[in-house]
Amino acid sequence: MDNFSSVGNQEQDAIDDLYQSYLENPESLDESWRHFFSGFELAKKHYPAKPGETVTGNIDKEFAILNLIHGYRQRGHLFTKTNPVRTRRQYSPTLDIENFGLEKSDLERTFQAGNNIGIGRAKLKDIVEHLEATYCHSIGVEYVYMRKPEVVEWLKKRMESTRNSQNFTSEEKKHIFYHLKLAVGFESFIHKKFVGQKRFSLEGAESLIPALDAVIERGAELGIDEFVIGMSHRGRLNVLANILEKPYENIFKEFYGKKYEDDILQGDVKYHLGYENEVMTDFGKKVKLKLMPNPSHLEAVGPIVQGMVRSRIDSVYKKDFDKAAGIVIHGDAAIAAQGVVYETIQMSQLNGYKTGGTIHLVINNQVGFTTPYLDARSSTYCTDVAKVTRSPVFHVNGDDVESLIFTIKLAMEFRQKFNSDVFIDILCYRKYGHNEGDEPRFTQPMLYKAITSHPNPRDIYSGKLNELDVITKEESRKEIREFDKFLDEKYSDSEKIEKLKIRKFLIREYESYEMPQNAMFDQTVNTRVKKDLLIEIGEKINTLPGDLTFFKKVNRIVSDRKMMIHDDNLDWAMGELLAYGTLLNEGHPVRISGQDSERGTFAHRHASFVVEGTDEKYFPLKHVSKEQAPFHIFNSLLSEFAVMGFEYGYALAQPNGLTIWEAQFGDFSNEAQVVIDQYITSAFEKWGLMNNLVLFLPHGYEGQGPEHSSARMERFLELAANNNIQVVVPTTPANVFHLLRRQVKMKMRLPLVVFTPKSLLRHPQAVSKVEDLANGTFQEVIDDSTAHPEKVERVVFTTGRLYYDLLKYKMEKGISDTAIVRVEQVYPIPNKQINEILKRYNTADLIWAQDEPENMGAWPMINRKLHCLGFKLVARPENASPAAGLMEIHRQSLDDILEAIFQKEKVVAP
Repeated sequence: MDNFSSVGNQEQDAIDDLYQSYLENPESLDESWRHFFSGFELAKKHYPAKPGETVTGNIDKEFAILNLIHGYRQRGHLFTKTNPVRTRRQYSPTLDIENFGLEKSDLERTFQAGNNIGIGRAKLKDIVEHLEATYCHSIGVEYVYMRKPEVVEWLKKRMESTRNSQNFTSEEKKHIFYHLKLAVGFESFIHKKFVGQKRFSLEGAESLIPALDAVIERGAELGIDEFVIGMSHRGRLNVLANILEKPYENIFKEFYGKKYEDDILQGDVKYHLGYENEVMTDFGKKVKLKLMPNPSHLEAVGPIVQGMVRSRIDSVYKKDFDKAAGIVIHGDAAIAAQGVVYETIQMSQLNGYKTGGTIHLVINNQVGFTTPYLDARSSTYCTDVAKVTRSPVFHVNGDDVESLIFTIKLAMEFRQKFNSDVFIDILCYRKYGHNEGDEPRFTQPMLYKAITSHPNPRDIYSGKLNELDVITKEESRKEIREFDKFLDEKYSDSEKIEKLKIRKFLIREYESYEMPQNAMFDQTVNTRVKKDLLIEIGEKINTLPGDLTFFKKVNRIVSDRKMMIHDDNLDWAMGELLAYGTLLNEGHPVRISGQDSERGTFAHRHASFVVEGTDEKYFPLKHVSKEQAPFHIFNSLLSEFAVMGFEYGYALAQPNGLTIWEAQFGDFSNEAQVVIDQYITSAFEKWGLMNNLVLFLPHGYEGQGPEHSSARMERFLELAANNNIQVVVPTTPANVFHLLRRQVKMKMRLPLVVFTPKSLLRHPQAVSKVEDLANGTFQEVIDDSTAHPEKVERVVFTTGRLYYDLLKYKMEKGISDTAIVRVEQVYPIPNKQINEILKRYNTADLIWAQDEPENMGAWPMINRKLHCLGFKLVARPENASPAAGLMEIHRQSLDDILEAIFQKEKVVAP
């Protein structure tokens, strides 16, 4: 290529090599070099060199301007006017033309580089002005790091062709003002009416309301039928009132109401509640909106939104990602600091968890409680987590509502075209403290000096419309007064409401299910399946297609399983897989996800088989019958919090299905304790949410140390109350078969926590017959079939794997005076079944035996709930750590338990 006067020989050789690569394959170079050489070709065309000369002069200037253009695209966001109340931090180098080898004298010269931004041959000053308008006014954009050239090009053209702006009609401007009037007026009314009460005001960020309206309107135009929204408490009341159209009088009553409707025991504070509604867009389309309830754990709702969206896409919209979308509204401090945000974003493009793109809106107050943003993160922006998935980020001045709505529309088009996440960082402020009783000037005196005198977005926009002769000052004042009068009327209506109502979600989907009640657990659920059908399904899920080749050990697995059916000796995996197969055959969708769930952490499940020499997988459970329900199983990313939250949301939207989250080891479920505490165990009492999510938590003392032994049964039982969850420790394949079927067949919908085994997966005595599946039912308590009641002097109640150790000891020692009873359902406590068993034995010597230390496991609850029975405890000594790290210590502790149980003098009361 032609030489550059400012380039040395070595550099020239390198550039020549790159230029040759560009000519052969432009996509082999990164974007900056592609821009460079495309500009070079353009310059050569317009400024051809004479024989013997180098291409210099204007070409050098053209290259400089191309670099300037790229500079604006890459770094323009650092030099914007996006902050309504602060002066931006200073970054260097700036985008001054001198930093690109240009001079003030060049401003009036005309350059071909203008073609690169779509304005044709233009003066440098016009090129700069165009770039400033596009990248450095009220909107800053981060996007050139995206790795797909077609995506970058699409965004570039959409922004540069419009200068990142839109000319709204007078009617559109009035519509924007209308939503600002609602947002500001609502907050102002509550502030006056309920002085000092917490509401976590939206004031300072009221432009969120017209922004959400734009998301829904533009999204609906582009084909979206349903939005699922997740947000924390700031601004929630405003969103409920002015987006989801929750009656104002209901919201007002929540400030002073005294009682909920009878089926909600506790309820929640008003700014945590969710809502569901169907609203009409301006162009006459009905759109379903769901605002998920959320606790004060700010970002916990994010994965639940994703799960619910995916569930609706799978079950309602026939896997069309363009029909349902999630909107997650973050705070700036939370999105920057909460780890679940990263986990959730990492799921966004994975096959088992993608939702077609989420709209992320950030209410950027520039402060978290009392912590300024400089102390709240190390990253430049709170949204830098978006770069994990190379998602575009728009930073927008919250006072410039028209720029915000333009950005929203662009973001919605991006989401629908590329099915990818997009982030909109709304730079705004918080008018009051963290809550309305907090004094922010204690910690932020300078910031709040500026905020105190700053007009709200409604008044700013009203002034603009007045200058444009769209709405006069008197017209805007009249509209504001009329809305305030309307709210006064709604307050009067609120005084007529007797009881507070928490609106249920998915009313149609849940209308056939009953509320959890004690009596329900005393009713046997029919989970039987005809023996012939079981054998038929067993054959189908253990037959591989003849035209595919699998790893040779796979054939051994399926042949062994066929032999189990033939020999009438089913192991745990067969009991579990037959439960899935029969449910699928009956039209119930099944979804399982967790780390290594396809094969199973302990290599017992093998729900998928990899075709040899390929990455293709064959799923036998997808071939049960032609009319079967969908079966999905996914190996999740290495996350507990986000994935469990996702599956909770998925199960919430699909009550007719079986949705399972499986821990690699049950011990690791505490990584998702927020989901367990705030959703799984308490969501019904707080929000009226029913959910039938199943947790598989491998649990059992096998001498594997403190992190691979205990799923912390005691924690779940501490949280168990008012029939909110089921806690089960099955010990036979038949019981897990009936348990899983019961979960779908019973009339209630409540979470199921299953402490699944490890060694029992292949224990020679942990087997069942086909007849046990065909004509049995779930057994909450299993009596000792080897015991003779007239000889029994002590009855040992236990759970899980320990039963088989006790049984082995009893049989080896020829002990006949002890009965071993398995409590398979620990909560709700099966009092009726326990009492029936106790009637068989004429003894007062009752023992509760457990593998866990005495301060863990089921004992704390059993002692509290069944204290009247006079149980004596045999367990490992109380410990802070769940289990010993050395196998020898583990074995000695187990021996101590066995000896204490079977030698009366060693049994001690707790």
